[in-house]
Amino acid sequence: MSRIGKKSITIPAGVDVRIENQTVTVKGKLGEMQREFHPDIQIEREGNVISVRPSGNRSILAPALWGMTRTLVSNMIAGVSTGFSKNLEITGVGYKASVAGSELKLALGFSHDVLLPIPAGLTVEVDKNVSIVVKGADKEKIGALCAVIRSYRKPEPYKGKGVRYSFEKVLRKAGKKK
Repeated sequence: MSRIGKKSITIPAGVDVRIENQTVTVKGKLGEMQREFHPDIQIEREGNVISVRPSGNRSILAPALWGMTRTLVSNMIAGVSTGFSKNLEITGVGYKASVAGSELKLALGFSHDVLLPIPAGLTVEVDKNVSIVVKGADKEKIGALCAVIRSYRKPEPYKGKGVRYSFEKVLRKAGKKK
């Protein structure tokens, strides 16, 4: 039995949830999200509460998808009501970031600047050229964009240069000894 899947989801005020067959549509002040779920999972709404449970056909996939489906629906509701954000920090001499229109411009020590298009539905803010904040309603898109940004220059263990999450601790190694 899934501990996460058993928990019910309370719908906050100002959020509209529609469930049609296996498609869940959520509307809120920060946008609208829609997702189709596996047919082995039943999603039911009773008043202000959504419950998720595996269907009765005893599929092998149903228990595995139960908790994940509940979390995805919960993230959709939280995304359109309050939103999500992730912070990245750039460390290194000459490393910087800036937003130009709908593109993120990164100077990470290459011979050229890296230009990343900002996906629709996300906003990127740069503070003091070294702090990047990615905000939006879709937690998956935020995580994917942050992973792409970080992949251009991962933090290295000797000087700590690179792009890291704000909560990330980089284990430093000792350099050469004479």
